[in-house]
This record gives sequence, C-alpha cells and structure tokens, in this order.
Amino acid sequence: MQQQEPEAGQRTGFWFGFASYAMWGLFPLYWPLLEPSDSLEILANRMLWSLVAVAGILLATRHRGWVRPLLRQPARLAMCAGAAAVVSLNWGVYIWGVNSGHVVETSLGYFINPLVTIAFGVLLLHERLRPAQWTAVGVGAAAVVVLALGYGRLPWIALSLALSFAVYGLLKKKIGLSGLESLATETAFQFLPALGYVLYLAFSGQGTFGRTGAGYGWGHSGLLALSGLITAVPLLCFGAAAVRVPLTMLGLLQYLAPVFQFLLGLAVFHEEMPPARWAGFSLVWAALALLTWDAVRQTRRNRIALQQAAARAADAAPAARDAAVSG
Repeated sequence: MQQQEPEAGQRTGFWFGFASYAMWGLFPLYWPLLEPSDSLEILANRMLWSLVAVAGILLATRHRGWVRPLLRQPARLAMCAGAAAVVSLNWGVYIWGVNSGHVVETSLGYFINPLVTIAFGVLLLHERLRPAQWTAVGVGAAAVVVLALGYGRLPWIALSLALSFAVYGLLKKKIGLSGLESLATETAFQFLPALGYVLYLAFSGQGTFGRTGAGYGWGHSGLLALSGLITAVPLLCFGAAAVRVPLTMLGLLQYLAPVFQFLLGLAVFHEEMPPARWAGFSLVWAALALLTWDAVRQTRRNRIALQQAAARAADAAPAARDAAVSG
C-alpha cells in the first residue's frame, strides 16, 4: 500500500500537468473569440480580470500569509515589478501573434524557449554545459538562421516570446514565489495601468467591454472577463502537478503546449508551412530531442550515483559502530 500511494500521486500529478499544458496549448482558440477587441484591449482585460480571479482564489483558500513578508522586501518587490513588465510583453506579443494569423510562429517561440533559457544560464549565471547541451544550442541557432531565410525576416514574434519568457523565468527563480502567488503579485502591479487603459477606452467610446451593438454585447464582455479565470486555472493545475511529479516529467510535458499550438496553426487556422519552415522547425525539434535525451540520461546517472552512495553509507555504518564499541 505504501508503494501504491506515491504512484497514485504521480498519476494524479501527470494529469494535472497534462491539463495545464493542454490548456496553454489551446489558448489560440480563445483569443480570436474576443475580437473585435484589439490586442491591447484584450491584454488590459486579461491583466485586470486575472487579479480579480487570483484574489478570489486566495481569499477562498485563505492563502495570504506570504503577502506581509513580501511587502517588507523592496528588492524582491522590484523584481516582481520587472517580472510583471516582462510577462506583460509576453502576453501582448502572444495575443497579437495569434489574432494576426501567426499561431505557428508563436508555437516556435515556446519550442525554442528551453534553448534560450540554457543560453541565459551560460551567459548570465555562468553555468557549465555538457557537450549534448552545447550541440542542442548550436542546432537551435542554426534553426533560427534557416527560419529567418524562410520567413524573409527574423522570426521576431518567436524570438520575442522566447526571450521574454526566459527573462521571466530567470526573475521568477530569483523571486521564489509559487505560481499563484507570483501571478497575484504581477497582476497587482499590472492592475492600475490596465484599469486606466480600460477606463480610457470606455470614456473615449473605443472600448468594447460593457458595450452593446453590432458584434458586442454582454456575451463578449463575459468572455473578456473570463480571460482572468482562464489565465489562473492552468497555473493552479501546474502547481498541483509540480509537487507530485519529477521535474523530468514536467520537462517532457512542457512540449505539449507548443505542439498543440503548432497543430492548431496548421489544422484550424490553415497557416502555410513552406519547405524552409519545415526545415527550421525540424532542426528545433532535433535540438529539443537531444536536450530531452541528455536530461533523461543525466537524471538516471544522478539516481544511480545516489543509490550507490546510500549503499556505501549503509555498508560503512556497521563498521563504524564496531569501531566505536571497540574504542
């Protein structure tokens, strides 16, 4: 029975992780529903209603003991403000990319994000890479060149998403808050600018929230408000998964979101994929496959090393006791 409980917990964690990444992967189906709102108005409403949703969840769960200690740490709050600015850029580019017909390129951003994160680790944190990781980064860089030639321009949407999310991940690592706490803090910084912009649109007659008429109505306003809950729910699922499954499993699950986005771009939005783009994406996937293989291999080696160290310690314990008794 004791062995079955962890296995059941891992199965539950797997499905929570699957649900979170699947929801993130299906986001391209949601943002077009919010038209005729433009990307900036959608972004502002997402910021606004995300705080409302997260505040409701925190109040319902009475999870607020982390707030006062955070308010006493100005440096940590400054990093939270930076994270809020970077994730705002990420959300804005993503929404614009989806609603302007670049779903495939947005998926590319999240495919190459692990490679950019590794590059940040080397450049900013002076981490040492294994040969397989260096090879993966090199293949990823070659993929960007091939894609730039295929697009006739740098794939700036993908690069903006990957770079902003990598910076965001770096800041979150330093801040050390959980997903829900982090989202609450970031949306608290976003709230006033977002509210100001939504009110400006309303008073200038340009806004769509609460407006009735052709293409609008309360159904549209409800979808805008729902963007807050849709932002919070995947994070809750991710948090439930993170405490139940190994990091290697989460690392594999993270590719679900861009895979779903890529498939939606092809099958639902019918975006073009010329041969050069297929070549570039194939190089990215090869780099990710190499990274995944290396991570799994390293995890197995670490586990074996820990088991061997534990066995040596167990073997040494009787001898140590005998020496203590004879002494």
